[in-house]
Amino acid sequence: MTEKDTYNTIETAISSVLFKDKNSKFFGYAFPVLNEDKVKAFLEKLKKEHHSARHWCYAYQLGTEKTSYRANDDGEPSNSAGMPIYGQIQSFNVTNILIVVVRYFGGVKLGVGGLINAYKTTAQMTLEEANVIEKTINIDYLITFDYKNMNKVMRVIKEKQLNITNQKLEMDCQITISVRKKDSKSIFEIFDRLFEIDIKIL
Repeated sequence: MTEKDTYNTIETAISSVLFKDKNSKFFGYAFPVLNEDKVKAFLEKLKKEHHSARHWCYAYQLGTEKTSYRANDDGEPSNSAGMPIYGQIQSFNVTNILIVVVRYFGGVKLGVGGLINAYKTTAQMTLEEANVIEKTINIDYLITFDYKNMNKVMRVIKEKQLNITNQKLEMDCQITISVRKKDSKSIFEIFDRLFEIDIKIL
């Protein structure tokens, strides 16, 4: 069985999908995120934008091979908001994503079943609006060499169509490349065999 080296995420943020139930309004948002700092920043932004809302419930999942997630009910009954939102992240099979559902209470209680349905549906509608894309899991390598070996290194990069993410080309040169996981071992070996070239994983 080949090791999986792709994952799905959303291409761009989705804002204010609206679901209504018994006068309550649920606004759905989705953001591509890579870390918890981004999660916090988007939540703060939405709390300012919807400062008179009652709840800002959310779920996020981070990571590709090892994933971590969090679901938050933000004052709604336990597991009535965050987990239904997270369930949609799972069913759409996406990661590196934050989904927030902002609720304006409409005066009529929905009950736990009603809440679960409302948060699940809003999250689903939000993800249906999103453009889900497949990305490869990449490994970054730092290649260090003297300027005189530049041609050797560049020839491999060109031949293998490698993606350079950073470079410092002076007397001592450093190039960072990003290689798809399934090709990473063979690429490492090519550079490792080259004389006077140092390669290490970042």
